[in-house]
Amino acid sequence: MLKKSVLRRKADFDRLYKKGESAGDRYVVVFAIPNGLEESRLAFLASKKVGKSVERNRARRLMKESYRLFSEDIPKGLDVVFIARNTINERKQDEVGRSMQSAWKKIEKKLIK
Repeated sequence: MLKKSVLRRKADFDRLYKKGESAGDRYVVVFAIPNGLEESRLAFLASKKVGKSVERNRARRLMKESYRLFSEDIPKGLDVVFIARNTINERKQDEVGRSMQSAWKKIEKKLIK
């Protein structure tokens, strides 16, 4: 992932959480909002509720790999945050991928309205 495609600023996160659309599934929650740019910006988060640093890092790696496998389905020009739920522990990559795709389909329906 390129540095410019990573969501970093607190103001961007605040705007996303307040005005963006959200959808959840068994292992992830997704927030998305149009950003007015030509590329999408992403963030993959795992709070301390997920576990210690090893579990949080693994959760982020699982989400990044799952995103890489279905990233062509996501349109450009969005700010997107994937947040791991504490149920992600001990899960395989294909389970996480299915969960992310399911949550993304829910978000797409809300964004298209």
